[in-house]
Amino acid sequence: MKKITLIIALFFISNITAQNLDLFKKEIFIQDEDTLRYRILKPNNYNPNKQYPVHLFLHGSGERGNDNFSQLTHGAKLFLKKENREKYNSWVIFPQCSENDRWPSLISDLWNKNFNQNITKPNKSLGLVIKLMDSFVEKKQVNKQKIYVSGLSMGGMGTFEILFRRPNMFAAATPICGNGSPQLAKLFADKVPIWIFHGSDDTVVSPKHSLKMAKAIIEAGGSPKITFYENVGHDSWNNAFAEKDFLKWIHSKSKKQ
Repeated sequence: MKKITLIIALFFISNITAQNLDLFKKEIFIQDEDTLRYRILKPNNYNPNKQYPVHLFLHGSGERGNDNFSQLTHGAKLFLKKENREKYNSWVIFPQCSENDRWPSLISDLWNKNFNQNITKPNKSLGLVIKLMDSFVEKKQVNKQKIYVSGLSMGGMGTFEILFRRPNMFAAATPICGNGSPQLAKLFADKVPIWIFHGSDDTVVSPKHSLKMAKAIIEAGGSPKITFYENVGHDSWNNAFAEKDFLKWIHSKSKKQ
């Protein structure tokens, strides 16, 4: 009897979770012949006559595909918490990278061979995200002074890349267990407040890359915040999302500053 009760309880909980995730509405963005699938969370008690911040979230490599759902695996629940929806009310956008693509031009620890020759051309999926954001931030219901970006793993790399491609768009960024090009940090270092997260025992993306990026940002005139987690591996996003000041710090930033 106890086992049956537990199964029913777990089923009920999973149903609630699925229903909550459905608050992220399925959308597609089409540019020429290319399609970007994304989910979007509308501000709580949405008023079309008000302006709201926008939070872009870039997922990791494991959530690539075309189901327009997997990208919600990590991070989406943070934005659905009642207190967060009330305190940090905003548009939240979760795009999905296609299966055979990557957000960044960075492949693991190395730039692809064509990157330095053509930094003006992002990978297709990130290019579509940039075009989506260029269009979305023009909505009259968007506060252009409070546009934010977060990403984990491959998405952390994508965060560093979208920063140098759109350095004037974002008011704050939080790359988690990512990597980037220190040579290009100068394009956004003194423009965007950054909080970097990494697990000290990460063997998938070495924490040395976050140190490298922090050093480059400092040398280019920026003042990054950086947090390392002792005895934590690649899943440091769980620790980052558990930070009581994660969203508070992000929403304290504005381009007017």
